[in-house]
Amino acid sequence: MELLEAMNWRYAAKKMNGQKIPAEKVDTILEAIRLSASSAGLQPYNVIVIDNHELKGKIHELACPQPQIVEGSHLLVFAHWANVEAAQVDAYMQLIADTRNVPVESLRPFADSIKGNILSKTPEEQAIWASRQAYIGLGSALIAAATEHVDATPMEGFNAAALDKILDLPAKGLRSVALVALGYRDAEKDFLAKATKVRRSRKDLFIELA
Repeated sequence: MELLEAMNWRYAAKKMNGQKIPAEKVDTILEAIRLSASSAGLQPYNVIVIDNHELKGKIHELACPQPQIVEGSHLLVFAHWANVEAAQVDAYMQLIADTRNVPVESLRPFADSIKGNILSKTPEEQAIWASRQAYIGLGSALIAAATEHVDATPMEGFNAAALDKILDLPAKGLRSVALVALGYRDAEKDFLAKATKVRRSRKDLFIELA
């Protein structure tokens, strides 16, 4: 699918048909998330990938009673780091050094800049910042899914405390922030499946400054 055609095709499917997504399509969506933009490249979040029907059923019962949770093929849980720490920045510097074959000492100014900017934030400010980074990855997931002709339904309306407990996220230093159900629309049962996409016009949305 061409990009704009895919974007016009996609919507947040309300009913899914239970069909499994081929592994290669899931891998493409996950790789798009991995390659997504992130402030300083730090990517202060993780994505929990769930295709276990029993676990999805538990999430549906206790944290998010939306049908896409159990009707979809996969569930992605975007969870931001509960705390951003110096050790995580240092690990990122080492990854850069190893990937680009440069001395890690040469990255000290970059590391100090990140630490000075992010570690100085309050826990609440860190959570907001990390959540925003997770949403950038979520946006990449939606676009990638559309190009793969896979439906992707983002969700915020869930019990985060219950979900975190089910997935034992506090022990992993994570907090859930958003969900994406991946699957295929049930065109016969979903009232939006054949509806024309509605978006604001270019004139109304964009303010172009010459």
